Amino acid sequence: MVEFETITAEEVEFGRNNFIEVARKKAVGDDGEREFVSLSRGYHLPDGTKKWKASITLPDEEEKREKIAELIKKL
Repeated sequence: MVEFETITAEEVEFGRNNFIEVARKKAVGDDGEREFVSLSRGYHLPDGTKKWKASITLPDEEEKREKIAELIKKL
């Protein structure tokens, strides 16, 4: 069984109720733990709670994250 822990997270709001969460998370399981970066898209329900639509995980290697950020900035 794997448990996930959010280490830090920040959000970018857009549209009416939408957000993108950029987070550093940790997966802890029987075989150890591993940190990763997560990008998640979600929205706020009328009562203020969050609902997520989709998520991707980025590699933890800094040079790969920098390359991905570079590509996004070029768009």
